[in-house]
Amino acid sequence: MTTVPVRRPLARLVGDLLLPRLTAVALWAWVVFNLALVGWVGLQSLKTSGEVWLSPFSLPASAAWENYDSAWQAGQFSIAALNSVVLTALGSLLIVVIAAPAAYALSRSSRRIAGPITGFFAAGLSIPLQTMAIPIVVAKLSVYTFMVDWVTGWWDNRITLLVFEVVLSLPFAVFVLTGYFRSLPKEVEEAAELDGAGPLTAFVRVIAPLARPGLTTVLVLNVIGLWNSTLLVLLITPLPEERTLPAALLNLYSTMQYSSDWGGLFAGIVILIYPMVILYIWLGRRVVEGMTAGIGK
Repeated sequence: MTTVPVRRPLARLVGDLLLPRLTAVALWAWVVFNLALVGWVGLQSLKTSGEVWLSPFSLPASAAWENYDSAWQAGQFSIAALNSVVLTALGSLLIVVIAAPAAYALSRSSRRIAGPITGFFAAGLSIPLQTMAIPIVVAKLSVYTFMVDWVTGWWDNRITLLVFEVVLSLPFAVFVLTGYFRSLPKEVEEAAELDGAGPLTAFVRVIAPLARPGLTTVLVLNVIGLWNSTLLVLLITPLPEERTLPAALLNLYSTMQYSSDWGGLFAGIVILIYPMVILYIWLGRRVVEGMTAGIGK
């Protein structure tokens, strides 16, 4: 009878003190491992192929900056980088512009259908892109044929890629922003209405500035997602001049593995991943704040 009260406080002590500390240690270990891996990749990009194999964990004898020029030329990164920048910028802005009003309307709607619609957007997050590969290819071919034969006489598959990237990214953006808009007080909208502002004016001049952390979160996460998009690019853009950096990196890998230019291959990886790493380090705190603000709303 006396052992029961002793075991419960001990279990609570382990759960309240030990488990959070172990979780924090594990998370920090994971962060350090990933940062070390990113730094290691950057280090390899400055080595010759012999140094990559013979001394993978040592500093390079001299920085081989020519690896970046070799990767840039062999991977045809010029047009790929331009495609990545344009598609990522346009796609991310379109996603926010479309998702923000839709999420605001769902968060403020008093109709019963608003909840199920939000649930449908959440359900869209669970559909793997691989399961839609064949429909995407069929739709791409149909759009290309229709535009060339009936409308303009020409078509660029990068436009189709942009449309698909925006459409497939909207469920996540709407779902996150709906929760964030619900966390904002309704009193600010009521005050704007008393001043004579309509729904659109209140949204643009009052709600959107207040929702800047949430909008920034969605924007940054979509920039990272669109920049790293690979499968969708391979499905929609058949020509090398239409492809983005991740697809160009795959082409670089097939080239470098035969020439054994491993330093150039690591340089190509750095060109692809370092901009997003820097972006997330710069705006990471705002992303976390935007993701957690709408929890439970």
